Amino acid sequence: MKTETAASIPSTKTDSKRDVISPLDGSVLSQIDIAGSDSVKGAVEKSEQAFKSWALTPIRERAQFLARFKEKVEQNMGDMAQLISQENGKTKGEAGDEIKRGLEVVEFATSIPNLPMDSTLEVSRGVRCQSEHSPLGVTLGITPFNFPAMVPMWMFPISMVCGNSFVLKPSEQTPLAALRIADLFHDSGLPDGVFSVVNGDKETARLLMESDPVKAIGFVGSTPAARSIYALAGQLGKRALALGGAKNHITLMADADPEIATANIVASAMGCAGQRCMAASVLILVGDCSALLDRIIELASKIELGKDLGAVISATAKTRITGYINQAEAEGAKILLDGRTTPSAGNPNGFWVGPTVIDGVTTDSDCINDEIFGPVLSVLQVDSLDEALAIENASPFGNAASIYTQSGATAERYATEANAGMVGVNIGVPVPRDPFPLGGWNASRFGVGDMTGAEGIRFWTQTKKITSKWSNKAARSWMS
Repeated sequence: MKTETAASIPSTKTDSKRDVISPLDGSVLSQIDIAGSDSVKGAVEKSEQAFKSWALTPIRERAQFLARFKEKVEQNMGDMAQLISQENGKTKGEAGDEIKRGLEVVEFATSIPNLPMDSTLEVSRGVRCQSEHSPLGVTLGITPFNFPAMVPMWMFPISMVCGNSFVLKPSEQTPLAALRIADLFHDSGLPDGVFSVVNGDKETARLLMESDPVKAIGFVGSTPAARSIYALAGQLGKRALALGGAKNHITLMADADPEIATANIVASAMGCAGQRCMAASVLILVGDCSALLDRIIELASKIELGKDLGAVISATAKTRITGYINQAEAEGAKILLDGRTTPSAGNPNGFWVGPTVIDGVTTDSDCINDEIFGPVLSVLQVDSLDEALAIENASPFGNAASIYTQSGATAERYATEANAGMVGVNIGVPVPRDPFPLGGWNASRFGVGDMTGAEGIRFWTQTKKITSKWSNKAARSWMS
């Protein structure tokens, strides 16, 4: 399998090697370099040099490079989806959807030249003030394993169209999609060094962050990692936006549409093997929802591993996920659907966990409070919307929350009072679409602003203010 790319960083004596393991069957897909200090220095210097001319390139021309890149991705959609499936474990269909969602951000980025971002105003006689968005320099994205194409596309399109060069440090578990992206940029004619991939681990990420030319850092990962990244950026005096983990709740009212609600809840909890920050992991039943819960179990039990549901990322992840199920069972919870015993899709060496639904958990259970990051749905039963909101708002996370109901008043109250940055009404994965930005609250986000849309433009640029006077006016003021 191809791993070298025109935009990847050559090995040096300080680099080490790492196998890329497929979660589908445990096989070795490829081997990558884990960049050491020499490689990091070379990558950043190359990116800094490229920035100098890229920043002076007209914004419409920069956007055209991204448009050509989008065409290349679309032309290679099938192969790229297959690559993501192999290195991540998700189904090929899910991988294709991931790419399409990422391309929506690319499409938004190509529209930036048409947005009224800058302004000019005559503030006094003959005196004009002008504001404009200026690029920062070298920017850095540190991205997770679960969406190896989509999450980088949350970052580099807007950053690059705004005039920055971009260095991507993908997860060492899923680096191949990033290298493929670099290849497609090369095929699109992008100037060398504007987009680069540096493969590596935590130490590589630290070295990149500490490089002087790096001016801004985007991060997506777990909450502990996000907190650490944001703290280090603060020590270095660099701007950062670090999106962390989640514990998303879906509140199911007894009046919900039974077909829409049950199908959506299953898709939200089990899609991408539950390995996404927008997955529903706690279902709060308000009132008598026993028939709806039975239907959820029925639908989830029909999911086939390998066809409808992919593998989890590693053997370690499988052990962690099944450990939560074991603990809940030991604490007296009832396993309504047990993914520990699901057949392994014909690949016994793969890392498979089937759909799991746990009832009878308590609010102090680890299954309710921790981010499991697997296809596990924990069920709580309460008597009122007040109780449901209290559980939702007690979570330290604040990423996403959803409600299923046919009552407009109930939905409006929930949307107003739920302490989360993204709220869904009869939508199980409430991801906003561009130009609306993506981002959570509380322990799900460290930094100011959101990752995409107009918020992304503000994050990847700095505002320059120019005050000028080109004529002598007879009347004078304090600014004349």
